[in-house]
Amino acid sequence: MSKQQVAFIGLGVMGYPMAGHLAKAGYQTRVYNRTAAKAEQWCQEYEGSFALTPREAAEGADFVFMCVGNDDDLRSVVFGDDGVLAGCKQGSILVDHTTASANVAREIADKSNVAFLDAPVSGGQAGAENGVLTVMIGGDQASFDAVRPVIMSYARAAELLGEVGAGQLTKMVNQICIAGLVQGLSEGLDFAQRAGLDGHKVVEVISKGAAGSWQMENRGNTMLQDEFEFGFAVDWMRKDLAICLEEAEKNGAELPVTRMVNDFYGEVQAMDGGRWDTSSLIRRLTRK
Repeated sequence: MSKQQVAFIGLGVMGYPMAGHLAKAGYQTRVYNRTAAKAEQWCQEYEGSFALTPREAAEGADFVFMCVGNDDDLRSVVFGDDGVLAGCKQGSILVDHTTASANVAREIADKSNVAFLDAPVSGGQAGAENGVLTVMIGGDQASFDAVRPVIMSYARAAELLGEVGAGQLTKMVNQICIAGLVQGLSEGLDFAQRAGLDGHKVVEVISKGAAGSWQMENRGNTMLQDEFEFGFAVDWMRKDLAICLEEAEKNGAELPVTRMVNDFYGEVQAMDGGRWDTSSLIRRLTRK
């Protein structure tokens, strides 16, 4: 059993099970959540303790992990008298799993008194619960080498992509690719149904060929069944795509498909689908 102490800030659908994997791996785990009841619930399920402020959670921790909502949420838990940085001890490593902007990652690194890694994840709620996330990391090699064994408590892959900000930029690439994939899958499945084909059989056969993808394997059949009450929410995807589009304005990348799909997700939100899984993109086609 490890004697290292870790803190986990943010117990949403991703953070809750991620922190649980740390506790099950033997790390002395202290959690913080904006809603204290969620932290208390976590302590009933896992071996660990909870703190009333981010600062208290970080005190004495060798590694401090964060997984919150957006840039502003990050700033609110990192800075200030009750923030994480006020509690971090010398030599600790701060790791952010939030999907946020590269700018806020660099801002935290510049103002931090400890080593900082931006480390957004991919794999969704199921990946977090099963401990098989993919982690994209920006920062220095020494900090990455030190924290990687801890991260592997809830990941199947963790890669250092470059300096601080590279993790967030790589996550943007991930979301750009997913947006196009889900739209293409939505169009294909809607076409299959309108053509009188058995959509489930179509998914079964084409998923074994060049059209196959994680989205098809894991969401194709549920899309056909009009089931969207799981996974990564549309509201969060739109937040992520907005970050991608903002970054593209800076680096000159053209993202016509991403921009279009972002608008399509806006239509899904207008259908009261903000909390539906991102695969609900097919709804705007099947309703017509």
